[in-house]
Amino acid sequence: MVDNHNSDYNEGKPLNTEIQTLEPEATTEHSDLSFASTPTNASSSHEGTTEPQAAEEQSAGTASEGVAISASEEPDYDAADFAAALANFDREQAAETAAAANLTTEEVIVTGTVVKITDKHVVVDIGLKSEGLIPLEQVLDAAGVSKFNAGDTVEVVVEREEAEGGYLVSYDKAQRLKVWDKLEQAANDKVPVKGMVLGRVKGGLTVDIGIKAFLPGSQVEVRPVRNLDGYIGTEIEVRVIKLNKKRGNVVISRKELLEEDQNAKKSVTLSTLEEGSVLTGTVKNLTDYGAFVDMGGLDGLLHITDMSWGRLTHPRDLVNVGDEIQVKVLKFDKDKQRVSLGFKQLTPDPWLDATERYPIGAQVRGRVLSVTDYGAFIELEQGIEGLVHVSEMTWSKRMKHPSKMVKPGDEVDTIILSVNPNDRRISLGMKQLQDNPWEQLEDKYPTGAIIEGRVRNLTDFGAFIEIEDGIDGLVHVSNLSWTKRIKHPSEVLKKGEKVRAIVLGVEPENRRLSLGVKQLQPDVWDTFFAQHRVGDVIKGKILRTAQFGAFVEIAEGVEGLCHVSEAVDATGKPVAMDVDSEHEFKIVKMNQEEKKVGLSIRAVGEEASRAEVESYKEREKTPKGSGHSGPSQGSSSSSSSSSTTLGDLLNWKKSERE
Repeated sequence: MVDNHNSDYNEGKPLNTEIQTLEPEATTEHSDLSFASTPTNASSSHEGTTEPQAAEEQSAGTASEGVAISASEEPDYDAADFAAALANFDREQAAETAAAANLTTEEVIVTGTVVKITDKHVVVDIGLKSEGLIPLEQVLDAAGVSKFNAGDTVEVVVEREEAEGGYLVSYDKAQRLKVWDKLEQAANDKVPVKGMVLGRVKGGLTVDIGIKAFLPGSQVEVRPVRNLDGYIGTEIEVRVIKLNKKRGNVVISRKELLEEDQNAKKSVTLSTLEEGSVLTGTVKNLTDYGAFVDMGGLDGLLHITDMSWGRLTHPRDLVNVGDEIQVKVLKFDKDKQRVSLGFKQLTPDPWLDATERYPIGAQVRGRVLSVTDYGAFIELEQGIEGLVHVSEMTWSKRMKHPSKMVKPGDEVDTIILSVNPNDRRISLGMKQLQDNPWEQLEDKYPTGAIIEGRVRNLTDFGAFIEIEDGIDGLVHVSNLSWTKRIKHPSEVLKKGEKVRAIVLGVEPENRRLSLGVKQLQPDVWDTFFAQHRVGDVIKGKILRTAQFGAFVEIAEGVEGLCHVSEAVDATGKPVAMDVDSEHEFKIVKMNQEEKKVGLSIRAVGEEASRAEVESYKEREKTPKGSGHSGPSQGSSSSSSSSSTTLGDLLNWKKSERE
């Protein structure tokens, strides 16, 4: 086996090369050479030495056993003695190197003793001259604490000698060697093994199953898992799916075991599952639209609409992942293996007897669920909720939004207005619990009463006057002035100003109050009709003209119409009807209810002609000598006895002019 860390070394190249290069004689002669035996061997090799010399050599041999001598007394070894000592040292070093190389090559498990723990290594005495170094991360538990302390024994595998000194040893490799056979057997037999999740790595988890194994993220669960941190520190059961002894890699799967267990349960569930059955399941996952429930290897969907008779904003309002709940099978498609589940169907529908439990007019208390622009939804009980429309919250019309009165979570009292079980609707009211100010309004403000209020709003058709809190009256634009044509109330009134008005009418059922401002002043039409009759000649000014005639102001605020057929003089000639020109008109028609007056210029001319005729007749009756000139008496008597002709009148007018 080749050492991955020392590519120059192999089994065919022994480590004691230097020893083999020594002289065979020296190697044989000094096979048991030590410093203690050096003097004896030295004396035998120098037989011709004198006794003093021998004594000195003996003394030198004694000093070589560890006795301290001065520099002047240092022994003098010859080359043969040094070669023997060097050979002995080299042999010991070679033996040490060979032992280490053997441990490295064969991956033998060695038991060592922990000497100390540094920030990077665990230092171990493994019986060699140099100590072993275990990378600290190999012996940390899930909490990041070392599994060993100084003095503990630990099994390791020697990997290589470090350039800085010492041997790099592996705790993980020793553990792998110990459990490798078991893992191979488990992989072949597909037997599950238990392991402790140590931490996260890129793409998955590290699991201790005796050695560190890799659990890919895709093999953790049947469904994809977003957060793997939750598995750290937990014990799980896995299956070995891949081994590489040379590299020391182990890949495991938890998903396979889960799928097998799921399929076994699924076959049992499918054989007993049917629509209408009630089962117990475990909530596996939550979504915005419902919850997936495991019924034993088969997942069913519990839709949010089938969770509760009431309103749920999210499934977590009712259940959580891991909860065991009873569900009813609503639909089951055996071919597609799809199951629709229901939870609310286990209890009766509360709307079935809602009419009996919530009679119209009953006062009930509920909790505000939500507030919208048009009202508030009130939960009366689980599954029963009603709507308080914004118009049923207060008698006042000035409330801008329901949130001004209620907010979600409030407990409120309401009155049942209507119940519709088919549409699952209940109409509620809040203002009905208060006194209706409109019911006493007729007695408080009878027709003709004069009130004072503040202008709250102006519209194209009139002005709203607030006479008390929540009670507004409308002054129609036509009731602002007798004399002026008001196009918009802003011509007369300003928002916020105080005004006086007269009550024209009250409609409590419609919540309407009609007011008038001009009625505080006398009606100019009534005054005009009281002072004039048909046949009166009055003076008027042309205000405006039309194809059919001219509108004439005959009094302040009073208009009459002179038809085009009536705008001629006595001779039938049309009279120029210029705006702002003044003429005399005769009233030919009056309608007080419709406030209409008909005028005529032609009638004024006719009236003048009759007056002249009467004046001529009176003249003819006057006796002679009265100082008036005229026709003879005979003519007068004959004229008086017969009707006056137009010719007579013309002759008379001619004589008058002369």
